[in-house]
Amino acid sequence: MLANRVPRILLGLAAASSAVLTALLATAAPVQELGIGLPRDVSVDGHRIDWLIKITGAFTAILFVIMCVWMALAVVKHNKDHKAEYDHGNAKHQVKFAAALSAIIFFVVDGNLWVNSTIDVSSAFWNFDMVEQQADTLRIEINAHQWAWDFRYGGPDGKFNTQDDIVGMHELRVPVDTPILVHLASTDVIHNFYLPNFRIKQDAMPGMVNKMWFQSKETGEFDIACSQHCGTNHYKMKATLIVMSKEDYAKWAAESSAIASRAYAADDSAAHWGWEWQSK
Repeated sequence: MLANRVPRILLGLAAASSAVLTALLATAAPVQELGIGLPRDVSVDGHRIDWLIKITGAFTAILFVIMCVWMALAVVKHNKDHKAEYDHGNAKHQVKFAAALSAIIFFVVDGNLWVNSTIDVSSAFWNFDMVEQQADTLRIEINAHQWAWDFRYGGPDGKFNTQDDIVGMHELRVPVDTPILVHLASTDVIHNFYLPNFRIKQDAMPGMVNKMWFQSKETGEFDIACSQHCGTNHYKMKATLIVMSKEDYAKWAAESSAIASRAYAADDSAAHWGWEWQSK
């Protein structure tokens, strides 16, 4: 009898082990990227945004602890045998104390954040003149529509909407350690071009062209998302940013431009969605 039960026991143990292993694998957390809840920063200026987020969190935590301690002391001190005192808080010393405390919080916390964010915007994120003047800057036009991103490169002649343009969808390829200057527009509704690993985003607006720029410190594949709800299929507004070595990018660009030149059709007006590049 026992000999007949052994195979069943073994099968039961194997099934149980398999179930446990499957459950463990199903609940295994993915490998976390560096940072507290943030995607890995691979850009030259992303650290500026990370600093603002972290310092804001630190100030918020400090103020939260102060308020909790203050309330705890009030509860302990006035818990027993304390006669209620009604006060409208309009005495001069109370007004002065509240004004001084508010001023300290404003200038230390808000002032610090405002000064640093203003410097970051003017010196880095919106400093398009600096990017325009760099000889190795790569210029790309991005056209958003429901529900995809279209990308256009100027090609060897450096002009847009010509025969050698590289035009693609869903994949944006750029070289590493190179400033990427983007002109962004939309054909229908407002979209938002978002690069989580670069800490930047910019609206794509119908009827106007917006600008943004970024530069990667390392190669790899990174998410492109739309952070503006743009319709029922908003979830489809995703693409991939592929950062390549300069040599690999140059090879890819040459091959893609040659293919584009052979496939160019002058009468295909729908494919000629590019616009004349405006430096200012």
